Amino acid sequence: MMEVADKLFLYLEYPFVRYALIVGVLIALCSSLLGVTLVLKRFSLIGSGLSHVAFGATAVAAAMSLTNNYVLVLPVTIACAVLLLRTGQNTKIKGDAAVAMISVGALAIGYLIMNVFSESANLSGDVCATLFGSTSILTLTVAEVWLSVALSILVIAVFLLFYHKIFAVTFDEDFSTATGVRAQVYNLVFAVAIAVIIVLAMNLVGALLISALVIFPALSAMRVFKSFRAVTVCSVVVSVVCAVLGLLVSIVAGTPVGSTIVAVDIGGFALFSVAGLIARRL
Repeated sequence: MMEVADKLFLYLEYPFVRYALIVGVLIALCSSLLGVTLVLKRFSLIGSGLSHVAFGATAVAAAMSLTNNYVLVLPVTIACAVLLLRTGQNTKIKGDAAVAMISVGALAIGYLIMNVFSESANLSGDVCATLFGSTSILTLTVAEVWLSVALSILVIAVFLLFYHKIFAVTFDEDFSTATGVRAQVYNLVFAVAIAVIIVLAMNLVGALLISALVIFPALSAMRVFKSFRAVTVCSVVVSVVCAVLGLLVSIVAGTPVGSTIVAVDIGGFALFSVAGLIARRL
C-alpha cells in the first residue's frame, strides 16, 4: 500500500499529471451537471450521437492537418447539436431516429476519411484511441488546459444562471412554455453546452465512452435521492470522485484512461444501487 502511495506522490510531481487531473475533474463536473437533465428528459442518446459527430469532425481535422482540431470539431459539434434539437421536433423524423441517423452517418464518414487520407502507419490504433480514449489526456498543453478551464467555467455559469429555467423545462416543457418561459431558447443553450462538454470529454474517455460520464453519475444519484437539487449535487460528487479515482488507477496500473474511469463509474452505480435498496427496505 505504501508503495502505491509513494508512486502516486511521485507521479503527482509531474505537471502533465496535474493538468490531466484538473481537466478530468472539470469535465466530470460539467458532464454530471448536464447529465441529470439529459436523463430526466430521456435525451441520454444525444451524448452518444454528438460524440460520433465529434469523431467524424476529428477525422476531417486530421485529414486537413490542423494543429488545433478544436477549431473545426467544436463548431461542427455545436451545429449538429442544434440540428438534432430541430430535427427531433420534426414530426416526420422522431428524436431517436434523428440521433441514430446523424451519429451513424458521422461515425461511418469519419472512419472512411481516416482510411482514405490518413498517413499514419497505425490506423487501427489511431481509430481505437479516438473511440475509446488514449493517453492524450496526459499530453495536454498549457493552452489546452486553459481552454478546457474557460469552456468548463462557461458551462457551469450557464447552468447556475439558468438553473430554475432548466429545472422548469426539464420537468414540464409545455407548462413552462405556457407560463412564458422560452423553452426553445433554453433547449438551444443546453444543446450548445452539451456539445462543448462532448468535445472536451473526447480527450478523457474517447468518443464511444462519453455517454458513461453523462449517464452513470446521474443514475447513481437517483438510486438514493429524489429531489432535482439533491440528485444534481450527488451526481457531481460521484462523477468527480470516479474521474479522479479512474485517472489515478489508470496512471498507476497503466490501464486505458477512459475505460478505467467508466469501470469506476459502473462500480459507483452498483454501490448506490445497493445503498438505495437498503434505504428503501429500512
